[in-house]
Amino acid sequence: MVTNHEYLKSILEKIIVAHNTLTKLEDKSGDLLIIKREILKINGFFQVLINKMDTEKFQSTDLSDLKSKLEYYLENYSFEKEIETMNPLYSEDSDRLKNMRLKILESLADKKLMDNIEYTVEKL
Repeated sequence: MVTNHEYLKSILEKIIVAHNTLTKLEDKSGDLLIIKREILKINGFFQVLINKMDTEKFQSTDLSDLKSKLEYYLENYSFEKEIETMNPLYSEDSDRLKNMRLKILESLADKKLMDNIEYTVEKL
């Protein structure tokens, strides 16, 4: 049986994998669909974590700090509409793909969110 902390750790590790996928993209044709898929995964995992951290099983201060950063991210960053707009017009433009990807990576680095996720994975 998987413990609550193991479950939390597995979700955080999936976020790191999605982040690494975004980092390694080469901004070529077809990457916009990968960017869209990975950002949807990340947003979904963030929402799952926020919901899970609302339970009394996850009430440590480290996790509440992470939860507030996840909530901040979901409230302040949304790339889905931009990706949908960009898809028919610029999905082959490597400069625009790179700009979109870097903006997403920058947003994930805001408030040291990814650093906090990586630290939490190591700690769990």
